[in-house]
Order: sequence, then structure tokens, then C-alpha cells
Amino acid sequence: MQSPKDWLTPDALFMLQTIAERGSFAAAARELNLVPSTLTYRVRQLEDALDVLLFDRSSRQARATAAGVELLREAGRLLQDIDAVANRVKRVATGWEAVLTVAADSIVSRSVVMDMCEAFLALKSPTRLRIRHETLSGTLAALTTGQADLAIGVVPEHSMSADIQHMPLGEIPFVFAVAPHHPLATAPEPLTDDLLMQHRAVAVADSIQRGTGLTIGLQGGQEVFTVPDMPSKLQAQLRGLGAGFLPKNLAEPHVQQARLVIKQVTQKRQSLVHIAWRDSRLSPAGHGLRWWIAQLENPATQQALITQA
Repeated sequence: MQSPKDWLTPDALFMLQTIAERGSFAAAARELNLVPSTLTYRVRQLEDALDVLLFDRSSRQARATAAGVELLREAGRLLQDIDAVANRVKRVATGWEAVLTVAADSIVSRSVVMDMCEAFLALKSPTRLRIRHETLSGTLAALTTGQADLAIGVVPEHSMSADIQHMPLGEIPFVFAVAPHHPLATAPEPLTDDLLMQHRAVAVADSIQRGTGLTIGLQGGQEVFTVPDMPSKLQAQLRGLGAGFLPKNLAEPHVQQARLVIKQVTQKRQSLVHIAWRDSRLSPAGHGLRWWIAQLENPATQQALITQA
């Protein structure tokens, strides 16, 4: 007699993920190169084996039930674990990672990160490279949850596991900036907290998947326009959609073009960020990760990451 583990195979979990991501059985069938009736039959077999309903089929959209949501959550974790095992085996055999994932916070220079990617790919190593753009505590969370091997621009925590190493990247200075047509552009300085409360702030959303995440530089009760990353925050402030702190390197070119005005405020902001990665005796860093760490130890690279736009 078959048990649930006979049905909960990696292929079945990936099939469920695809249905959830595509939003319908028809779209998922096209993605998986299956006939829709075949996909529907396989899902029904799985539901019968587990004795639960995984998707609500009362509308055109395939909506996961409560049981389906829980299975999808665990499916993501299990598939990541399988990938991690495969990567470790590959690393042991060749010394190179099968896949190396780098999480780059939106606070560091994307162009410099891409320059590093270009140099790494020129090595023609067997390692496939992946870049994730994260924000605030989501950058470190990508590393601690095993979704990334290296994180650039993180704020380290005191309770990090022993297999996570880190080193300072540098101090990133911030400036409070507004568009020239924003009401605060001509307000007397320094701008007080009471005055800032009267105007919308632009805030970057924390990319962490669980928990409340971080909130930086906001006044309680202030109207907030939330954007996904620092480049989006810059674009919002250039349009006068709100005010807020920007990394100095990101704001300066626009200040020189008179597209932004720097204003003095009572509260200063700067951020010391680090580079963090996984490395331990039981799971040593592979050749790819060691290459990235070597580049990131270079003071010129560190300076470029925090000063270039």
C-alpha cells in the first residue's frame, strides 16, 4: 500500500508550486508541457492520497485551500533542501558550487555588483550564478534561511549561527533629499520632526518573507508611500511623491543636476553594512564563493560598492 511519501515526490511538489504561481491549471499545464486533463488527474490522485482538497476549483483561478497553502509552504522548504544537498554534493566532488546565489541589498551599487558578475562569468567556471536583490533584514534572511550563499550590504545580528562569517563593507552616508518642487525644498532648516510629520515619506519595504521586518527613518503616524527597493525610492523622490533619506552616492548625481535638494534635518542617518557568507568545517566555501570573498576583501571594491551609483 502506498503511503503519502510515495506521492509527495519532488516532481509533485514542483507541480503544485507551478499551479500556485501560474494561478490556473491551464497555465500550469502549458508551463509543464502537459495536457490539462493529465495535470488535473495528477492533482486529484495526490489529493486522494492525502485525503485533503489542495485547490479550490469553484472559479477559473486555482486557489490553494488552507491545506494547500501549508503544503506549498513546506514544498518550498523541501525543494530548497534538495537543491542544497545537490549543491553540497557537487561542491565536494569538484570544489565548485553547482549554483552560487548572491543576495545584494538595494543599498549597494548594482552596477558594481554587475561588474563583479561579469568578471566571475569570465572565469567560465561550472558554477551557475544567481543574483537576488533584497532590502533591509531580508538580505541577511536570504543567507540565514539558505536561499543565498553570500549577502552584500547586511546589518549583522548578534544571534547568527556559527557557520555564518562576516566582515565590514563600510559606512554608507545618507542625505535627506526632496525634489525642487516639493514643499520641504524651501522650508527653513533644520527640518523638525513636527514639520516632517506633515509630509509623506517614501520608505523601502523590508524584503524579509516572515516577521515584521525593519522600519527606518519614519515618524509615528506619518503618511508613507512604500516602494520595493532603493532605486524605486529615488525615482519616487525625484517626482516629488515624498521625502526621505537616500544613500549619498545615489542622490549626488541628481543634486548636481538640480533634480534633488539636500535638506538638513535634526536626525542624522548613516549605516555600517557588512558582507556575510556561509563557511564552516562541515560545509566549507567552494571555489566560487572564495572568489567572491577575495574580490570583496579589496578596499577598492568595497569603496565602489558604497560610493558608486
